[in-house]
Amino acid sequence: MKILKQIIVAILTLEAKLILKKYQPRLVAVTGSVGKTSTKEAIFCVLSRKFNARRSEKSFNSELGVPLAVIGAPNAWYSLLGWLANIFAGLKLVVLRQPYPDILILELGADRQGDIARLTSWVKPDVAVVTPIGEVPVHVEFFAGPEDVAREKAKLVEALTAKGTAVLNGDDLTVLEMKDKTSAKVITIGFGEDSAMRASEYKLVVRTGGDAHPDGITFKADHEGSSVPVRLHDVFGKQIVYAALSAMGVGVAMGMNLVETAEALSTYAAPAGRLKLIKGEKETWILDDTYNASPLAAHAALDVLKDFPAKRKIAVLGDMLELGKFTIETHRAMADHAKECADIVFTVGPRAKFIADELAAHGFDAEKLQRLSNAEEAGHALEKIIQPGDLILVKGSQSMRMEKIVEEIMADPAEKEKLLVRQESEWQGK
Repeated sequence: MKILKQIIVAILTLEAKLILKKYQPRLVAVTGSVGKTSTKEAIFCVLSRKFNARRSEKSFNSELGVPLAVIGAPNAWYSLLGWLANIFAGLKLVVLRQPYPDILILELGADRQGDIARLTSWVKPDVAVVTPIGEVPVHVEFFAGPEDVAREKAKLVEALTAKGTAVLNGDDLTVLEMKDKTSAKVITIGFGEDSAMRASEYKLVVRTGGDAHPDGITFKADHEGSSVPVRLHDVFGKQIVYAALSAMGVGVAMGMNLVETAEALSTYAAPAGRLKLIKGEKETWILDDTYNASPLAAHAALDVLKDFPAKRKIAVLGDMLELGKFTIETHRAMADHAKECADIVFTVGPRAKFIADELAAHGFDAEKLQRLSNAEEAGHALEKIIQPGDLILVKGSQSMRMEKIVEEIMADPAEKEKLLVRQESEWQGK
């Protein structure tokens, strides 16, 4: 099976190289540790307003995912016929003249050292975007340390030519230092005074009336003396501001003006499992952040929970995986943040128990703290205690399948395929 996968990857990669050479689309490539997919979607939202653009589906960011994104083919999972169909689709693009986007927006991931370098050996970006990395990045387990993760991500910036543009998160010092690794133009984004594309006046928008609930965010974006208001609907948190600013930076790099980029973002919709607000049963609300988890992303999600108005705030926190030697300390550190943001805390999994242990050691009410083994157990326990007016944050790594908790307590489970992550039949069978 492994050999077959290697053969398929080799064929699809060769086809992808030939497709890029033939059609020569402008390439926007996104990497980082937090918010890659949200940033990619925001960039697509902006660029598709003016250009014939296409972005990679879901999180196609690996040695297999990136060629699929270039070809425009789906993940065939365990279907040999499906993979043959994908190979044929790639061959058709190579041999015949087919419609193809002028701009391709790709997401590049790095699970291990050398991943970005291998991809940039044939993916030559015109614009490179680096999202926050944080002190303890996701996937650090497979690197010698956080510095090696940063060096790997920086390979994307190093792949730029002098005519390219790097869009870097200026509030993350590790990312900001990458500006010294390229002769390309650099656009920094962030809340800091020194950022070229700067956000200010960030506010949570709350819908009033009988169905009162948060309805999105607003902020002001400043760039080279121009200033525009930005309104994002049904998305929350400062992390999404970074995604929006990155998209505006890419838009400017592609010749759009600031007003055009802000107007385009008014239609942005966050991907499933990325701090999506979903109606829960018993007149509750759920902050569904179940796509994945890292220390930086979990802290950001708790910040959103803290900002939201609610009768009671419940944090359901699952294991954060692939942290290696940092596993215990990062989970323990989460306790300090959780106790400031949540009235009730559920932990899910053997690693998340360290959050609960630390909370208990600091006097968190034992009656408001539960340790659960898995998502199914947590969902049933949560359903018993939720009350009208509660706000429930659900967050954890992919393998914890935290979306099952959301399914258990959402008001309309029939909507799960539209609202939740990992609803494909292949995932449901795991």
